[in-house]
Amino acid sequence: QFSLHRKLSTGAALGKCCGFHWRGKATFLMPLFTTPILAYGYMNNNQAFMCMYLVINMALFWITEVIPLYLTSLLPVVFLPLFGILPSNMVCRYYFSDTVVMFLGGLIIALAIEYCNLHQRIALNAILIVGTSPRRLHLGLTVVTCFISLWISNSAATAMMCPIVKAVLVEMEAVCFKLMVIIFINNFPLSFQSNIFAIYRTQEEEPMEEGDPPHPSTISMAFYFTIAYASTIGGCGTLIGTGTNLTYKGLYDTRFPDSKEKIDFPIFMAYACPFVVVVMLILMWISLQFTHMGLFRPKSPTGLEVAKGNEGKDVVKVVIKERNTALGRMTCHEIQVAVMFIVMVVLLFTRKPGFVYGWADFLNAQSIGAGPSVWFSVIILFALPTQYTFFRYCCGKAPFPGQTMDACLSWVYCHKYTPFGLCFLLGGGFALAEGSRVSGMAKMLGDALSFAQHLPEVVAVAMTILIALFCTAFGSNVAICNILIPIFSEMAIAIKAHPITMTLPAALGCSLAFHLPVSTPPNAIISGYTGLKTKYLAIAGILPTFWAFWCLLFTGTVWARVIYPSAVGFPDWAE
Repeated sequence: QFSLHRKLSTGAALGKCCGFHWRGKATFLMPLFTTPILAYGYMNNNQAFMCMYLVINMALFWITEVIPLYLTSLLPVVFLPLFGILPSNMVCRYYFSDTVVMFLGGLIIALAIEYCNLHQRIALNAILIVGTSPRRLHLGLTVVTCFISLWISNSAATAMMCPIVKAVLVEMEAVCFKLMVIIFINNFPLSFQSNIFAIYRTQEEEPMEEGDPPHPSTISMAFYFTIAYASTIGGCGTLIGTGTNLTYKGLYDTRFPDSKEKIDFPIFMAYACPFVVVVMLILMWISLQFTHMGLFRPKSPTGLEVAKGNEGKDVVKVVIKERNTALGRMTCHEIQVAVMFIVMVVLLFTRKPGFVYGWADFLNAQSIGAGPSVWFSVIILFALPTQYTFFRYCCGKAPFPGQTMDACLSWVYCHKYTPFGLCFLLGGGFALAEGSRVSGMAKMLGDALSFAQHLPEVVAVAMTILIALFCTAFGSNVAICNILIPIFSEMAIAIKAHPITMTLPAALGCSLAFHLPVSTPPNAIISGYTGLKTKYLAIAGILPTFWAFWCLLFTGTVWARVIYPSAVGFPDWAE
């Protein structure tokens, strides 16, 4: 607090001004410093450098967030026509393409699951099935979060699981009185103790500022890390799991419309799930067990705490059962949402499976994309009522309704919680990718990487994966994907490699960010929810990132030959 009459030195005044309004100044300074690139493009009539000026500034804006991410994504609407690269009507078309429509429908389906509380019922029942000892509970939360994240956004899955994890951890550190009551009522063979294990670090172990919540303990961090990492990994398994997957599909389909290897829902799952999801999930769980829960180290402090926690598994089971019982029986609302969700998945799988004819192959008067499969279920949910008691009213039986019936999905709820800005983020990336292709910028950068032509293919793929894993640690996954994939596509053409081989592993790598809160929404959510310090997140992500590299490399060089057997060598349609 400073007095209104207090005078500051020029340096102090500038420091205060820059400190409180650095974003506004950076918004003008960054484009100013990169002006030589634009000037070179204009002087040489080279649209590639004009587009590069736009890409560099969008990348800087995305990383620093000097203006909102979604607003940055609208810059192509202004500058691509201004630079003479693309006309306005073509640029705007990318902001509501079939991929964007499919993504928006997937978000609304996820909201429908949350709206009826079906996600909590799935999570709690799965945990009860897996078990409630610390290690089994950790495994259960990992598997449940990963499965949910396959179908809803990874940020929604993480946000949903955080309260569940907190409730479970609080019970694992139950005070002695509560343990005594539960032991007495249920006759559990549990010895009396003050707690099962500590869920917070002491002030001596991790000093915190006055007013800040205590820092999670090592074991608690393992539980929060696993839901964030499992959400990230699960999102890689389906096209609708995360925006990065759909961004890649849109970029690939736009750049290679004649590709014989299609990025369809079932084929994508077959490509990503075995190693990038299942194997990666197992390795991630083992890594956290080893580093944070004393696996293979039974005499370590955390190993001893986990062993002590096994004694309290029946206590936790009671708590989970109580929360599950409080949900009551499965409602008509939940059943209908579950049915329409299954219908959506079936329609996506059977549209164009690739190995047999799908329903879209028979209804082929016009090309049918993935959007209609998702929006069919969305529209039906807006029409179906949450219950069918009105049939009694049709027969003249009281009580008669005094208000309108609620639908299975509310537009007010969707309007409030749907992140519509993500559509701008995807569309802006598609427009930017097309601009970089038309202007020749992507080809110019891809040709600069043509030295990879003299490298073994496995080394070239490894290089693209490493670049993706490194870049995505410092910026938005979708934004990084929008920048890198067009460059890697042109690189594939330059070195005469199949585009899928060079781009799909890197696209999945853009999602697998484990180190920083800014890397991906799940990391940011657990950091904000728990007050977790970044240093612990950065260290915990080392092993998962190591495994991510090898899983992606194996998938891109070996498993890809099984899913895309024709993706060997350079195809004619990529010329």
